[in-house]
Amino acid sequence: MARDPGLWLSRSWTTRPRRPGEAHDAYTFVDRDRFEEKIAAEGFLEWAEFLGHLYGTPIPDAPPGRDVVLEIDLQGARQVKERHPDALVVLLVPPSPEIQRERLRHRGDDAAEVERRLAIGAEEMRLGRELTSFVVVNDEVDRAVSQVAGILDSHRNLPPDTPAGHRGGA
Repeated sequence: MARDPGLWLSRSWTTRPRRPGEAHDAYTFVDRDRFEEKIAAEGFLEWAEFLGHLYGTPIPDAPPGRDVVLEIDLQGARQVKERHPDALVVLLVPPSPEIQRERLRHRGDDAAEVERRLAIGAEEMRLGRELTSFVVVNDEVDRAVSQVAGILDSHRNLPPDTPAGHRGGA
């Protein structure tokens, strides 16, 4: 985000509690009633339930001329593509299940949740590869960021009438 002033990060909502050490602005943390009120008001671009908690992206209100960045799961990506078929979807994948397990443990997830997330994640990666042509291995931050920046630059430089399915892959 810091490298590209043309991007605007949408802040997702969740009903899960904030993890120890997690930034206060990692999500908008709300209770289930408030989340469900926003659903009823059709205030989300996408939303889903994952492991007993609700997650969603409010309808973006980005500054003019900025591209919206969403950090969403596979369920959300499908919903966004249904509403906006021309949306650019980039799938970030871990270098290995072992590294993903360690990352989840490091952020404070308990062992049972880590295993549930890994099981779900394996299937999501398979299905996610069917949803997008753009897959970036998140092994080293600077390299992954550079690769995503290259995808964005290429996408921005395409003629506006290029069909989404013909925008190439990485």
